[in-house]
Amino acid sequence: MVDVFHVVFYEPRIPPNTGNAIRMVACTGATLHLVEPLGFELTDAHLRRAGLDYHDLANVVVHPDLDAALAAVPGRVFAFTGGATRSFADVAYVPGDALLFGPEPTGLPAEVLADPRMTDRLRIPMIPGIRSLNLSNSAAIAVYEAWRQHGYARGV
Repeated sequence: MVDVFHVVFYEPRIPPNTGNAIRMVACTGATLHLVEPLGFELTDAHLRRAGLDYHDLANVVVHPDLDAALAAVPGRVFAFTGGATRSFADVAYVPGDALLFGPEPTGLPAEVLADPRMTDRLRIPMIPGIRSLNLSNSAAIAVYEAWRQHGYARGV
């Protein structure tokens, strides 16, 4: 299966969020890149339960650091952050793009957001005063928008 899009979780902490993302990438043909350190073991029961039987159907790659993860993605890199002004829906995504998300309690750190390899910072609109969406929900919203723009094609 050819990857359509890449999802990058920078130092994820909550196993069920990653499990849900594994399920989502299996359903969309995307690849999930996990940047260490992880806040759990990939054998964690909560992660396995959330991903159910999708682990064998999903493309999941673990990288020792952000440099390795970014070297593995062929396209542009969009950093998702609540501090951005541009909406994720205003981007014309192309196959190979990477959608980068930060760890659950804090989001992406300033040094990652400032990395010159970031194509742009994007946000998912929310009602003012709400802290954040769930990590796996945010990733799903973004992947499905990118995939929708390509007619939900496989192997684009």
